Amino acid sequence: MIPAFTPGSRQVLVVVLVAALLLPVGVGTVAGQSFQGAAGTVVVEEGTTYEQVDGVAGAIVVRGTVTGDVSGAAGTIHVTETGVVEGNIEAAAGTVRIDGTVEGNVDVGAGTVEVGETARIGGSLQTGAGYVSIDGTIDGDVRAGAETIAVGQNAVIGGEFRYDAANFERHPDATIEGDVIRDRGLSGTFGPGFGVGFDGFQIPTWASVTYGFLANLLLGALLLFAFPRFSTGVADRVAGEPLKSGGVGLLTLVAVPIALVVLLLTVVGVPLAIVGAIAFAFAIWIGVVYGQYAVGAWVLGQLGRDNRWLALVVGLLGFALLGTVQYLGGFLEFIAFLLGFGALALGLRGSYRSRRDEGESTGRQATLDEVAGDS
Repeated sequence: MIPAFTPGSRQVLVVVLVAALLLPVGVGTVAGQSFQGAAGTVVVEEGTTYEQVDGVAGAIVVRGTVTGDVSGAAGTIHVTETGVVEGNIEAAAGTVRIDGTVEGNVDVGAGTVEVGETARIGGSLQTGAGYVSIDGTIDGDVRAGAETIAVGQNAVIGGEFRYDAANFERHPDATIEGDVIRDRGLSGTFGPGFGVGFDGFQIPTWASVTYGFLANLLLGALLLFAFPRFSTGVADRVAGEPLKSGGVGLLTLVAVPIALVVLLLTVVGVPLAIVGAIAFAFAIWIGVVYGQYAVGAWVLGQLGRDNRWLALVVGLLGFALLGTVQYLGGFLEFIAFLLGFGALALGLRGSYRSRRDEGESTGRQATLDEVAGDS
């Protein structure tokens, strides 16, 4: 016999399932000057030593020293001129820039990868990106797949340079000790638009796209199942007030990390900041799913259809396919995210105000009943 779900029990079920989904990710810890977990920004300040950096963040900036590896996913990863990573960098990011020293290997998938004039990589560079610029020193080999690869005049590469690119530019003063080989096979092994691989393990593009679609579909289904009215309200808000939703989404995306940094500056606020960073990262994921669902609902509405489950599939599938289109896909995904994130924030604020007003009304009624009883 299938049990009936009340609204409260459905929400409890979602919390349990989401917790199970997040357990492999970890809750984020800071121990022995290490970072593990999720945060808006991770900064290793100059004069500071971390054992490792491993997590998900909006930005990872290394100005000091990391004695181990830097790994994870971020919008931006930057090793500044004063930064030293004694281990490897293994990550996926929007932009990776090396201006300091990495004593191990750099193995990254990114939109843009830049090795500046002051950079030195003691090991090898393996990357897949839209744009790769090398103007520093790499002691080992280079394996790069990109739309454009530029080797500057200050580049010194001690090993073999194996690449595949539609546009390859090499300055005459650049030094490459090994052979320069165009290997079209690299197109199928790593990098955004090709698939991402680390340490010889490659994940095909179709697999990563399918995994992302299924993960988003599961979360979206849980949200629609547990919060049907709220989810419909998010879609209606995006369709009815797109500029307001997008503006609030952008404002929230900027303001919350600033608030979390302020909390970190206070001793009592550190635990709240850590919990807040985890909640913020999860809210971003929900915003992504809600945004794509809302666009799907709008598209179906234009066709005279009203089915939230079909809207979820249409929205997620459409953006999964758009995500394979370089630059344009990412831009449209970001716009949908801002719409969903803003509508989510507005919906939560509206729910809070409704409950507060309901509580005040109940309190006033209780006071009137007491007065009536006394009289």
